[in-house]
Amino acid sequence: ARHTFATTVTFSNGVPIETVSKMLGHTKLSTTQIYARVLEHKIGEDMQNLIDHMQTGRSAEG
Repeated sequence: ARHTFATTVTFSNGVPIETVSKMLGHTKLSTTQIYARVLEHKIGEDMQNLIDHMQTGRSAEG
């Protein structure tokens, strides 16, 4: 249940690992990393957000 909560519910919805760590009561971030595997679609979403952000920044500059 903790693993599912950490990966599916929180990380997939953009909650930072530091926040998840506190929510799970961990004192070390490395403990949270055991439960939190990076989901493939999350990587894709993060990269798309970066691309969108960079494109928006360019259009605002110019």
